[in-house]
Amino acid sequence: MRRSGVLMHITSLPSPGGIGTLGQEARQFALWLKEAGMSVWQVLPVGPTGFGDSPYQSPCTHAGNILLTDIRDLVRDGLLSQETLEHLPAVEEMDEAAKKRKIRLLRQCFAESGKKLQGEVDAFVQTHPNINDYALFMAVKDYFGGKMWTYWPDVSIRFREESALNHYNKVLRDEVDFYRFAQYLFFRQWKALKSYVNSLGIQILGDLPIYVAEDSSDAWANPDVFQLDADRRPTKVAGVPPDYFARDGQLWGNPLYNWKYLKKTGYRWWLDRLETAGELFDIIRIDHFIGFANYYAVKAGALNARNGKWEKAPGFGFFRTVQRHLPKLSIIAEDLGVVSRRVKRLLRFTELPGMKVMQFGFDSDETNPHFFPNVSENCLLYTGTHDNDTSEGWWESAKESTKEFALKYLSQREKISQSMIESALGSMADTVIVPMQDVLSLGSEARMNTPGTVGGRNWKWRMDKDALGKINTENLKEMNVFFDRVSQEGLQADV
Repeated sequence: MRRSGVLMHITSLPSPGGIGTLGQEARQFALWLKEAGMSVWQVLPVGPTGFGDSPYQSPCTHAGNILLTDIRDLVRDGLLSQETLEHLPAVEEMDEAAKKRKIRLLRQCFAESGKKLQGEVDAFVQTHPNINDYALFMAVKDYFGGKMWTYWPDVSIRFREESALNHYNKVLRDEVDFYRFAQYLFFRQWKALKSYVNSLGIQILGDLPIYVAEDSSDAWANPDVFQLDADRRPTKVAGVPPDYFARDGQLWGNPLYNWKYLKKTGYRWWLDRLETAGELFDIIRIDHFIGFANYYAVKAGALNARNGKWEKAPGFGFFRTVQRHLPKLSIIAEDLGVVSRRVKRLLRFTELPGMKVMQFGFDSDETNPHFFPNVSENCLLYTGTHDNDTSEGWWESAKESTKEFALKYLSQREKISQSMIESALGSMADTVIVPMQDVLSLGSEARMNTPGTVGGRNWKWRMDKDALGKINTENLKEMNVFFDRVSQEGLQADV
């Protein structure tokens, strides 16, 4: 089935309070996607953000980012008093003050409605048991002034001794209950949004980072799953070698998996994680898929990723297990990077769709696998990703030889981003995904992330509140229809 979609993270929606939410603007965006003939909404990871506000460094892979919770919907549902809306200013971005204000409003909701919803929260946690670990982890982390768990002064809770778990669950009961309650609110709103989006004939494609953060409830509660030493600190960490993006490579710093232990336990930890992702998303894009075939290991404490080593991962056995236990999961393989023979064999074995990026396809010749006329049906073709510059920004800095080559093959539109969109939609790829910044023809100022850097403008881009009204939506719809990317059901629904 041919289809198209847009990459637009929830945080980039123009909601009040400094960050996009799961509320009104999200529903409006989904409706716009339908009007444009799109049937896929891709988002980045929706878990709590970690170091540098990165959604790829989350303190829990099973939790949601409670900052995405919509305060207005809480008021509408009678869970929060009306006057709280006065404390939700239309600030431009999520700075520390805005975060504290949002958390304060969620705590007020807990005070007003926590007891009323206690039964529902208990039922939610019973079906999402990992939330208990996360809630206690965050409560203890707050108690110790935000310190990384491997540096908590009380060794007994660091090593999860039963007496310590009981003690802190009792002493920090209110804080633990707040984090449980806040997760219930997130999943409640996410479920409502997903139901609405699906009712429009749109699927949500979500990112699943292959690794977890060192400072996470995942590592704290499951130390055997990772390559940790006797003090439960990583011996080796994840990254990628020097490449197109970074001359020193990218030192991600995530703890690497103990694949022998995972295999011995039937990959249960991973199956649980995939089940959570399957609840959140209709389609799961596994970030850094190549790490299931072979992973780049860097000695902990290294200053960069230049001197890492490739090591084998049990990709075939792992995916056999996934296919056996979770046969209905729809998975996309983010296979960008060093695609070795082993990675190619794993892709053939799984038959998962891979990725191609148009911006990468014009820097050599017609044999380039990312050159859009070369893409196969079983792939997702992107004009660019969240790790790329926008297409307008890329074009601005591209070499003249690259531009000359691209112009031979791209359709001719006023903006290069529009030319790339039209050419992508006309390609053989079953699925075409366009970052919202390219739909809006924005420049480098709207870039979402620059790999290998922390802070700055990373993860901060937000769409202008009037932007959707300025798009030629009918033209997008016509292109999707012309290139057979709108289903007959979708066309009939518009009649």
